[in-house]
Amino acid sequence: MALVCLAGGVVGVSFGAIAVAGGLPVWLPVVMSLLVYAGSAQFSAVGILLAGGGPFAAAATGLLLNTRTAAFSLAVADVIGRGRFTRWIGAHLVTDETVAFTLAQPDPARRRAAFWISGLGLYASWNLCVLLGALAGSALGDTGRYGLDAAFPAVLVALVLPALRGDTGVRRAALAGAAAALALTPFVPVGVPVLMALTGLLLLGGRTA
Repeated sequence: MALVCLAGGVVGVSFGAIAVAGGLPVWLPVVMSLLVYAGSAQFSAVGILLAGGGPFAAAATGLLLNTRTAAFSLAVADVIGRGRFTRWIGAHLVTDETVAFTLAQPDPARRRAAFWISGLGLYASWNLCVLLGALAGSALGDTGRYGLDAAFPAVLVALVLPALRGDTGVRRAALAGAAAALALTPFVPVGVPVLMALTGLLLLGGRTA
């Protein structure tokens, strides 16, 4: 989990620096990270704002990208808890990484612990590093030259590999989703291929019907 927090923190620094270097106030990426807490949606929203788009267009894009978390929430609903406040906080912590950590555990108690430990750890590291990046601003220069965008996907792939080893159905669904995403990447806006990768779940749905 430490490596995932580190990778997320590195991307958080990049996000904060890009936002402020582009002319946005320091408070905006910080507040966005606290309240939205969704890396891809935040990058897309800031990109739209820096390109001259309005706040409604930025918010709509972020909401579209975050629709994938609906499927993630169903996968971990049983470990979040039953209290209204607990479920509200847990829903805010649902990310690709927390779901991967949770589903990798063998029993309910460990899944519950993995969700809350990874969720709170990632939330803290992301927000702290976004603040550091925002305060550094343009002093970091072009963050793209450091290859930071490759760190997080690499860690995420390592997290999901165990789930692909033991279940043929899961492998087929993952391959179908990856194929759909790759096929659409040259033709649709950034973030949409990720959503279309969820079509791979149709194979699992057909198997369990």
